Amino acid sequence: MVGRGLIRFASPPAGDYTRAFLVLAVDWRFTPSVFPAKCFPMLQRLHIALLTLLFFNGGSARGDDAAVSAAPDAIPARTVVLTFDDAVKSHVTVVAPLLKELGFGATFFVTHAWMDDAQHFLSWDDVAAIHKMGFEIGNHTWTHGSFNTPLGAARLADELARVEIELARVGVPKPISFAWTGNAFGPESVAVLEAAGYRLARRGMQPEVPYGRIHPGPLFDPARHHALLIPTAGDGYPDWNLAHFKKVVDRAAAGKIAVLQFHGVPDVVHPWVHTPVDQFRQYMRYLKDNDFHVIALGDVEKYLPTEPVDDDPTLKMRYPDGK
Repeated sequence: MVGRGLIRFASPPAGDYTRAFLVLAVDWRFTPSVFPAKCFPMLQRLHIALLTLLFFNGGSARGDDAAVSAAPDAIPARTVVLTFDDAVKSHVTVVAPLLKELGFGATFFVTHAWMDDAQHFLSWDDVAAIHKMGFEIGNHTWTHGSFNTPLGAARLADELARVEIELARVGVPKPISFAWTGNAFGPESVAVLEAAGYRLARRGMQPEVPYGRIHPGPLFDPARHHALLIPTAGDGYPDWNLAHFKKVVDRAAAGKIAVLQFHGVPDVVHPWVHTPVDQFRQYMRYLKDNDFHVIALGDVEKYLPTEPVDDDPTLKMRYPDGK
């Protein structure tokens, strides 16, 4: 059986586009090869309509086969999650080849926002190449807008679906991981993410650490933090150095995870989140030489508790404040 949530179907036979549309409206992981290109606009509308229906009826696109294990694995000491935002060109030319060489996992959060600048940002084919190298591809919305308000939440299902459609065109499965754009979040958008079937989402160091401050952020504790509001332990700024990097990751004791957020390596267009290549190599070499367990955000799912952490105070927060 395929499909999640309110409707479940047997796998459709080749050419049965009507049933396949319904399957994909519930679960975009179904193989894109089933559909001719002309079907994608109609599928997008069905997908968005179902997500909207689920959201406004308090539903969820998660089904029994998406549930986490009843007995979560123990988190090893020195566990680090690597994440890379904004679909910067250096992700395919510098970052992914280096991480593959080191045997590290990582998640690349993609957005279409800057893809028209082909010199500095990824194409969808580049994204597919990173996926084929064995890395997780996550959703970072179509426009990289703000989704911390009810108005933003009303746009989110569409933005998620547009990225999912482009990923499907190049053979990348529907993501389970999301990164909050601009590290902004709000309760309405958390509900949209859950309805859309996202199981993990990374926020920034905020509100615990003010944006731009060079200071370690909170470690991720699955017993304390909701899986759709996973905090960043370190947000890579150009003023970082190896000493600060060590301070961030060395706190990752058993049961806690240091989630790292990087952008371009280098990042020419967004210099305020640029990481120099030589420094990045130093950071990764430190992780390798000191036997860190370096994984993608999607790998965290096996560490999640059986029940959601509904008492995480950030579930009721809106960051930054907005109307």
